[in-house]
Order: sequence, then C-alpha cells, then structure tokens
Amino acid sequence: MAKQSQQAAETEAQAPLSLTDLRPAKGSVKAKLRVGRGRASGAGKTSNRGHNGEGQRSGRSRKRGFEGGQMPGYRRMPKINGFQVINRRNWLELNIGDLEQILLPEENELTYELLLTGGLMKLKHDGVRLLGKGELKRKISVEAHYVTPSAREKIEAAGGTITLVGAEA
Repeated sequence: MAKQSQQAAETEAQAPLSLTDLRPAKGSVKAKLRVGRGRASGAGKTSNRGHNGEGQRSGRSRKRGFEGGQMPGYRRMPKINGFQVINRRNWLELNIGDLEQILLPEENELTYELLLTGGLMKLKHDGVRLLGKGELKRKISVEAHYVTPSAREKIEAAGGTITLVGAEA
C-alpha cells in the first residue's frame, strides 16, 4: 500500500503543471460579506449601517479621514507637540541698535571671537544674524552669518563693511 502511494506521488511530481492545477493558498480567499440578506446572515435589516443617521442614508459617501465629526487625526497632530524641527538652527539675533551698546567706544569691529569672549555668544548658538532695527552712528565692520537688507543698508550708509561667514557666504 505504501509503495502504491509513493509511486503515485512520484508520477504527480513528474507531471507538468497546468493552469487548472493552480489554487490560492488555503485561507487566503474569503467570501464577500453579502449585506441585507436577512437576519440569519448577521448583516440583515440595517445592513451594518446602524439606525437613523447620516451614514445610514443612501448616497452618502464618507470622506477620507472622516471620524464622525470629531477633529480628524491629521488635523489634531500639529497641536500635540508634534512637528518639531529636527535640525533647528539657533541664531544669536542682533539689531543694528544693539551694536552701539555691545562695542566699546574705541572698538570699531564686531567679530565672532569678540562675541564669544564677551559672553553674548554661547556654544548653543549656530551663528549671528544681524537685523535692521535701530540706528548706527559710527563706522563699524561686522562679521555675521546673515545680514538683512535693511541692516546692510544702514551699515554701508554709516561707512561700515560686512563680511559674511559660513554657508551663507
């Protein structure tokens, strides 16, 4: 008996496959749920739509992301301390008006090293950004990573020069 089944298995293994031999894997194909086909089906009467309401009526299509009127997840996310900038740059922002207070009367050059030794610039800062608020009364040469157009105009009007440092240069 065992010999016969072994021989049958060998002949089956040698036979070429045809389209009629192909079958989906067991459990991979599931019958479609047929709603509204009576109480015995488990999806009768209201056809899994619930009783009286927006989704129960015909012709109603649900938008993607709709959560029954609740604020959808994609709109809630920004409010939940999310979406923080990963590689955030931390700049030391100085106004033109601040330069008069930072520099001593005999100093006429604002450098990166001067800010570090003076204690204004910390190691957590990535660089210096010069903004245009205030007035400048004397000639100053400035080293900065970024200078706004209004700040550039005021420095050059006072006879000063600007040197850009870093990637922006």
